[in-house]
Amino acid sequence: MTEPNYVSTTRVSKALGVSVSTVKRWVDDGILPAHKTAGGHRKVLVADVLRLVRDGEFPHLDLGCLEVRPARSDASDLADRLYNALLKGNIEQVNAVIQGSYQQGMPIAKLGDEIVAPSMHRVGSDWERGALDVYEEHRATQLCASSLFSLRSSLEAHAAKDRPTALGGAIEGDQSLLPSLLCEMVLLDEGWKAINLGPETPIESFLQATCELKPTLVWMSVSYQVMPRDFEERYAEFYAEAEKQGVAVVIGGQRADEQLLRRLPHTSSGLTLTQLVSFARWINPRKRRPRRGRPPLDSSGSASER
Repeated sequence: MTEPNYVSTTRVSKALGVSVSTVKRWVDDGILPAHKTAGGHRKVLVADVLRLVRDGEFPHLDLGCLEVRPARSDASDLADRLYNALLKGNIEQVNAVIQGSYQQGMPIAKLGDEIVAPSMHRVGSDWERGALDVYEEHRATQLCASSLFSLRSSLEAHAAKDRPTALGGAIEGDQSLLPSLLCEMVLLDEGWKAINLGPETPIESFLQATCELKPTLVWMSVSYQVMPRDFEERYAEFYAEAEKQGVAVVIGGQRADEQLLRRLPHTSSGLTLTQLVSFARWINPRKRRPRRGRPPLDSSGSASER
């Protein structure tokens, strides 16, 4: 597993061209997640710093202070590397691509859409034409899942307490593991509390989880359309309750085609994780840094430090 790369708030301030007190305030405000050591010092993941850079404007950047090695591969090259690592069953190489890309600042949505999905599609195509045995396809899925699970624990460790809840899974008849796991990861990366119900989830379970857990958003992953005849009727009952509670329902996946979407009422839909991110941000905008790092104004109009 790739070890998380932490840096001090002093190095972050030098890299972003702001004061140390500004960095500490972003940490306190939940804009920049941080881990506190036993001695009370703040340590920040390089990946979180790079995410902040993507979200804002920093005229005096010096990322060399973070000792980040420049990315030498584009997404297609990384997808090729992941595909070859999966065929070899090499978990170290799989982690180097998946976890290494994230540690270099790649968003989970891009990682899923442009690296994991194309690699697994090639693996699936190889299996369908008889070039791979089913054990090799299953092994590739488990290797990806294992690497993503390791990232998930890091995301959970730095999650805010007052975050909105989302839940979801693959619909009944769909045994796919990775699409819903990636949805969970994307929403965690966006600051949500994401509850993944896993593959082949009965619509009644979606309904019960929605009633008991009170989510803001429910996602349904559709990679296969092998649905019982009464699915649409039972889905309509679920959607009526979700609409009553003001819960947004998102349907997505490679089999979420226009014909299916016409039959199933929904709030939003999409084929990619990037589209899910856009909708999630519309519902719950992420905290952004103050312009130029200035502290917020108090009621008197004066700047105040915390």
